Amino acid sequence: MLGPVYFYVIIGGGLAGLQLARQLSRDVFFKGKKIAIIDSDFSLPVKTWCFWEKGAGKWDHLLTQSWNKGKFITSEENIDLQLSPYSYKMIKAADYHQKLQEEIEESGDIEFITDEIQKIDPVTMKAKGRKKSYGATHFFDSRIDPSYLESKKHTTIFQHFKGWEVETEKPIFTPDSFTMMDYRIKYPEATAFTYILPFTEKKALVEYTFFSPFLTEDKVYDEMLQKYFEKVLKTKEFTVKSTETGVIPMTDFPFNKANTKQITKIGTGGGWVKPSTGYSFKNTEKRINRIIKNIKSGKLPGENLINEKFRKYDAIFLDVLAQNNQKGEEIFTKFYTKNSPQDFFKYLDEETSVSEDLKIMFTLYSFDFVKSFFRKTF
Repeated sequence: MLGPVYFYVIIGGGLAGLQLARQLSRDVFFKGKKIAIIDSDFSLPVKTWCFWEKGAGKWDHLLTQSWNKGKFITSEENIDLQLSPYSYKMIKAADYHQKLQEEIEESGDIEFITDEIQKIDPVTMKAKGRKKSYGATHFFDSRIDPSYLESKKHTTIFQHFKGWEVETEKPIFTPDSFTMMDYRIKYPEATAFTYILPFTEKKALVEYTFFSPFLTEDKVYDEMLQKYFEKVLKTKEFTVKSTETGVIPMTDFPFNKANTKQITKIGTGGGWVKPSTGYSFKNTEKRINRIIKNIKSGKLPGENLINEKFRKYDAIFLDVLAQNNQKGEEIFTKFYTKNSPQDFFKYLDEETSVSEDLKIMFTLYSFDFVKSFFRKTF
């Protein structure tokens, strides 16, 4: 059944789809253009996004918490990270979704449609859904191409985790300092660590996270979290208020190569997740700004969204971690102890010069990186 025809159709109402819709609705350049955002489920998700930035930001009104200090911990190291002028910020996805959905609806310019898009025909310019087909002059598509899982030319590992939002009987957390990585509770032959976002001395989100080529059972996360509370935090007196889980692909697969005159891939499906870290929030903001600028300049929306220099760096790093997953603690220890937070945040934000890149790389130097360099370059 043929549905209405739109100027733009945004497929997916997640982080990228909602933010793109919000930007379009707030820009007078797009006034009068009929736009739809289509998703099979617009319910509020249970997950958390974190990011770093200098000073005040456009999402500060949605923050759950922010920190100016952090920690990196191993069996031998306990490094204090002084972040200024950066802050590490946390937003609950439910707050973000609710606010952006409200703003988009209030604009009156964008229609929300509940449907599941199965495919896009670039010839007829129609997206086929389970309920209807939708025509458009351009599609922004957040669906993930599953072929990345089968690619032999590219490297994929997964950031997968489970978090407990807890309240303890006694004050055990330091609310002004988050923990980026704590390697004291180890999982055999894998890169795995505990991540802590404290809210008060008695409340925190505590996650056990893997960067690994494999996934694991739910009970494994629970066992590792329980060990962390008992052996590191020295307590059994706590209540789990809520839980969150996630699986984020960390891959150098070129999702963006699917961009065409008719279709722009966005979000995880567009390769917007930073392959070496799994972070996506600030990348999304930057790339949506680029899309808007491209359109206004008469360029294709998907032009120059990915920095190929940094994608190559990420590919080498991913290959090292995939080939030597048991060495993750050693690699990240070099990264966090031999570079300042200001330097590595700038590098991870892809804002460094070649000389600054080399400075970072020399701190990570090992024969494993040399092998991965040649494996990924030739």
